[in-house]
Amino acid sequence: MAEPDTLKRFEEAVLPHLAAAYNLARWLTRNDHDAEDLAQEACLRAFRAFDGFRGGDGRAWLLTIVRNTCYTWLRQNRMEDLTEVYDEEIHTVKRDSSNPETLLLESADAQLLRQALEELPVEFREVLVLRELEGMSYREIADLSSVPVGTVMSRLARGRERLQRQLTGSAGRSPERELPRE
Repeated sequence: MAEPDTLKRFEEAVLPHLAAAYNLARWLTRNDHDAEDLAQEACLRAFRAFDGFRGGDGRAWLLTIVRNTCYTWLRQNRMEDLTEVYDEEIHTVKRDSSNPETLLLESADAQLLRQALEELPVEFREVLVLRELEGMSYREIADLSSVPVGTVMSRLARGRERLQRQLTGSAGRSPERELPRE
């Protein structure tokens, strides 16, 4: 059994962040039931490893455990979610001349945005959720993901570009995409 002091510290440092843990697990797995199971498993792992927690940001610490738990589960159950073939057309950031007001109106549809976010590869979905929905800094995301800050920034830019393309592409294809390639 855990000592009362350890339990109290765990409750104060980790439990307030259970909603963020579920949120990250939900976006990584794209399934409510799997997210509930994985958030619970991550919480149990966090409790077992709490003696190694040296203070600081309990949210970032818990989300790191959630992320690792989800990636382990994805590797075992859905490897295809973790792999993506590099496509020059998809990965090249292009300037969009769309009217910002039009883009804002298109993104107002929450269901369309959620669907577009869920269609993103997991590495883009992850950084977008951590930055835009959880409000984490680039440094916090880099530490949580064990990647350089530049990689976080790149994934955010590429993820935002793909998200924007999915949202604007769903309203209609642009003429340059309809031209045959030679």
